[in-house]
Amino acid sequence: MLKKGEHFEPLGNGVEIIVSDLFHFSTDTILLSDFAKPKSKTKAVDLGTGCGTIPLLWARTNSAMEINAVEIQEQGCDMAKRSAEHNNIENINVLNCDMKNLKGVLPFGYFDLVVCNPPYKEDGTGIKNPENEKLIARHENNLSIDDITLTAKNLLQFGGRFCLCQRPERLVDVLSSMRKNDIEPKRLRFVQQRESKNPKLFLVEGKRGSKPSSLIVEKTLFIEDSKGDFSQEMREIYGAYKEAYYG
Repeated sequence: MLKKGEHFEPLGNGVEIIVSDLFHFSTDTILLSDFAKPKSKTKAVDLGTGCGTIPLLWARTNSAMEINAVEIQEQGCDMAKRSAEHNNIENINVLNCDMKNLKGVLPFGYFDLVVCNPPYKEDGTGIKNPENEKLIARHENNLSIDDITLTAKNLLQFGGRFCLCQRPERLVDVLSSMRKNDIEPKRLRFVQQRESKNPKLFLVEGKRGSKPSSLIVEKTLFIEDSKGDFSQEMREIYGAYKEAYYG
């Protein structure tokens, strides 16, 4: 089951995911999965799924969902498929393809929910990683924010939700792109490590075809409390995963 350089990490509820140095997950992934909060029987797509963390987090407690995991890198897809098989999860469909070319691969105008944890660095900024897998994950080398929001628009049915996380410096880019592609921003939440720090992340939700309206800015999510421990909300979000991983 495991290949060289891989190991299992627990996700709670008895579910384990295969990770490696190149394909793993972060707190951002956990937060996006929770922020999207899919309901039972939701038809969902995770764009750029990596090793399949978000689909596995959803499927561990919701066997009625229809989950499609899209990843351009073959190694990540292979790991996601093997993780689903290892956990006997049958409602995750892993697709090794470019999210910009999903016409005829997934039905357009069909899904209730699309999520994406995209590359954070705009192409042409920062130091690029020489390892192609990490370059794709961290820089907009193969796709832009507009590519992502256009893909989400095409996949979503009217009123369907698109949820995304990004760095605060990309906020204007993301909101502008969403509106340009008929996805109206509805909810926005900033994430801070602690009160003394500036926001390190934002989570945003938009609805396909919705009319422009006031954007709801939710209270800031703090990763740590005043003692440097996980905040109460973070403990609730991590839930069974934190219990399994940290003991």
